[in-house]
Amino acid sequence: MSEISIRIAKDDDFDSIYNIFHAVVKLGNTHTYFPDTNKEDAYQLWMPPHKETFVAIVDNNIVGTYFLRANQIGLGSHIANAAYMVLPSEHGKGIGTLMAKHSINRATEFGYHAMQFNIVVSTNEKAVNLWKKCGFKIIGTTPNGFNHSTFGYVDTYIMYKPLK
Repeated sequence: MSEISIRIAKDDDFDSIYNIFHAVVKLGNTHTYFPDTNKEDAYQLWMPPHKETFVAIVDNNIVGTYFLRANQIGLGSHIANAAYMVLPSEHGKGIGTLMAKHSINRATEFGYHAMQFNIVVSTNEKAVNLWKKCGFKIIGTTPNGFNHSTFGYVDTYIMYKPLK
């Protein structure tokens, strides 16, 4: 496997980011975005000013992306939130793990006290296991919180990791 690098996304990266976004959300099994989200709406969701967006690069190709932001505004802004996507053809190559570690380090650098994921789909075992390996704990379950394209309504987890 070639070396994976991560850098802040630029506007001209968005075509590649949207290719990843579309490939992931059209499956309807890991993210709450509508499977038919168009490019303009995806840009507003993934690259607005209040989020810091990153790309993972292998052999000069963007193969993954994540954003980091405050989980809530105002008095809840000391907790970070993030979302991650890897091009499906690149799964299993350590890209998600590297982006996870990068985001935890970045959140720590920004002074966040913790990270929280509000919706981790229970059937997405790879993600659940990755977050547990990174020190996140399941602190809550929303019964039937996600309408999975294959399994119908499945539970979602709230996962949390203190940073301080």
